[in-house]
Amino acid sequence: MGRAKASGVHQKGKLSFFDVLKRVRSHPSFHKAGAVGIFVGVVRGETSRGERVEKLELEAYEEKADKALQRICRELRERKGVINVQIHHLLGEFEVGEDLVYVVVAGTHRQDVFPVLEEAVERYKGEAPIFKKEYVIDEKGATKSYWVSETERE
Repeated sequence: MGRAKASGVHQKGKLSFFDVLKRVRSHPSFHKAGAVGIFVGVVRGETSRGERVEKLELEAYEEKADKALQRICRELRERKGVINVQIHHLLGEFEVGEDLVYVVVAGTHRQDVFPVLEEAVERYKGEAPIFKKEYVIDEKGATKSYWVSETERE
């Protein structure tokens, strides 16, 4: 797997949930942790408009996405009681139910972990240049696809 990124984007199949958990536990200050909060984003089988999702395709401006995710983690690690923050977003083609993103926060207490975990999720969605194409099945059974950002303006 080569030199592991502290946080960033990865091609599907190159990083698992267990790899991420192992990375968090191997942090030099992990012995101070009393809680680990984990968010796993998965492919939802239905859009906000009620269409059935067939699959998703995720792409990124990888260099900028890595920098954005690493910056978010670095800033959140400055919070009181936070030991480690990692965000790993997967890229490629995904079926319904497959993992897309892992966000992990280790902290001294659970009260330190939950707000930072939620902020990390909200921030990566808004700050990292990661693009999602949805393949949906319309009411007539035909498959159509579109980049999600294109439909958010409707």
